[in-house]
Amino acid sequence: MSVADNRGPRALDDKTVAELREIADRYPEKRSGLLPMLHLAQSVEGKVTPQAIETCAEILEISPAEVSGVATFYTMYKRHAVGDFHVGVCTNTLCAVMGGDEIFARLKDHLDVGNDEVAEKRQGDQHSVSLEHVECNAACDYAPVVMVNWEFMDNQTPDSAVQMVEALRTGKDVSSTRGPRLCTWREAERVLAGFPDGRVDEGPTAGPASLVGLEIARDRGWTAPDAPSAPAVGASDSKDAAVADADTARAESESVDESSDADESGAEKEEAK
Repeated sequence: MSVADNRGPRALDDKTVAELREIADRYPEKRSGLLPMLHLAQSVEGKVTPQAIETCAEILEISPAEVSGVATFYTMYKRHAVGDFHVGVCTNTLCAVMGGDEIFARLKDHLDVGNDEVAEKRQGDQHSVSLEHVECNAACDYAPVVMVNWEFMDNQTPDSAVQMVEALRTGKDVSSTRGPRLCTWREAERVLAGFPDGRVDEGPTAGPASLVGLEIARDRGWTAPDAPSAPAVGASDSKDAAVADADTARAESESVDESSDADESGAEKEEAK
């Protein structure tokens, strides 16, 4: 059965299949495209469906089990629906100490949901919201941090977090702290698949806390050392070289082991005399 006739009641449409193939063709080894392909599937379906797993497997010529293993390993891939705006509250050490636990508890109570659940859409709401605690948002200098569809909302409080989700639910524009206006989950997933939305230069990309080291370096005239230039090699040459290096290293290791065994054997014979 062809990809376009993918099994199941909700086969991916031809446009999506063509874009999945486009992603796979970006890479010398097409299976390297699996991560953005899964993001594209989420941008269409809202989650990673069994049909999307089979389609990706067929395009990449790998097993559905391999695709499923990746889709279930990374928490950014969802096997169930999330809201139009997926809110992730960091509850790792620093954010927790700075108030992340309180933010998460307040949002759970306000939205009447548990972890990784979608809040009920009320009458008059324009968008749905889901909530998840995450182990680290990689923004400790702005703790406590919340992410919405993977965009940063820095230095949050329980009150500011509630105000934010209410603005999102009612359809108001909300801008991330270090990035563009927030877009929906599916729109964000398409960007992560490698299809830009034209917002890359919208909003600041860094804040003062992240730039302290850079400012110190500029004040003191520090610069990074020049990297040594490496000869350009093609993908096939690079793989051949890597195989050759591995064979050489293995041969050297075996030679050392054999030499060591010979030395030990000689020493044992001397002791026997």
